[in-house]
Amino acid sequence: MSGDGLARAHGWPLDHIGVAVADLDAAVARWASLGFGPGRIEDVPGDHIRVAFLPWDAGELELMAPVGPDGTVARFLAKRGPGLHHLAFRVDHLADVLHGLAADGVRLVDEVPRPGSRGTRVAFLHPSACEGVLTELVEAPDGR
Repeated sequence: MSGDGLARAHGWPLDHIGVAVADLDAAVARWASLGFGPGRIEDVPGDHIRVAFLPWDAGELELMAPVGPDGTVARFLAKRGPGLHHLAFRVDHLADVLHGLAADGVRLVDEVPRPGSRGTRVAFLHPSACEGVLTELVEAPDGR
């Protein structure tokens, strides 16, 4: 089944939209003034970021700020400045989804799931696989 078929067959709902920011506190305040939040803040040491998840009707808005010069978000900000970083979709059985996508020749950043924020497991698809958009697949903590 093609990657497109997997998304349709399994109804990958939007989990969150990731936005890279330089100053997390200022970004949280700015988005709160637009009606987003309140949310929760969490450190993701493996990715060298601090994140805030602000709930909204369609999912969550993830604001990501680097905690140092290392990591993909720090490099993203240095190259592109603040803005849209990725789209994330919820999936069941992430390892199986990745296996199916790889079998269909979809270019992956992560070939196996890795720990994400909120107790999730995540994997990214390469932007070249999704019209230049970095795409994250998120498996909920309950294993679904």
